Amino acid sequence: MDRKEWMFQSIGYVRSRFSEWTEADVMRQEESELVLDPEFVEGLEGLQPGDILMVIYVLDRVKEARLKVHPRGDHTRPMKGVFATRSQYRPNPIGLTGVRVVAIEGNVVRVRGLDALDGSPILDLKIASDLDRPPDPETGETIEEFASP
Repeated sequence: MDRKEWMFQSIGYVRSRFSEWTEADVMRQEESELVLDPEFVEGLEGLQPGDILMVIYVLDRVKEARLKVHPRGDHTRPMKGVFATRSQYRPNPIGLTGVRVVAIEGNVVRVRGLDALDGSPILDLKIASDLDRPPDPETGETIEEFASP
C-alpha cells in the first residue's frame, strides 16, 4: 500500500507554564489554556466546564522518531515498541491527551490534565464519550477501565 502524505493546519496553540519536557504526571496536575484562532470559537458551542475533551496536538519539538523506547524514559524499564507506550518519539509527531474543561472564556479553553508544551500547535478538539472505550470482547459491554498498566 502506498503511503499518503497529509497536510493539516493548526486551529490554535497551547499556553502552558512548561516550555520543556517534564514528567507527564507533573504537567497534568497544572492548568493549561487552549487558545483557539478566533475563526474556530463557534466550534466551542455546547462545550461546558466539567466536560472531558480529547486534545490532538503536534509534538513540534520532537526531532526524531524512535520505534523502541524505554517507557517514560526510565532506563531501568525494558524497551518497548513506541506503539505500546505514550512516548513523544512517534513516527508522526501527534499528541493526544484527555483533559477536563475548567472554564471557557471567548477563544480560550482552560483545562486541567494536559501534557503539551507551551506553544504546541493544536490540530483538533473532540469531546470524549463512551464510544472511546473499547467493548469487552466476550460480553460486548463497555470496558470501564481500559488503560494499559
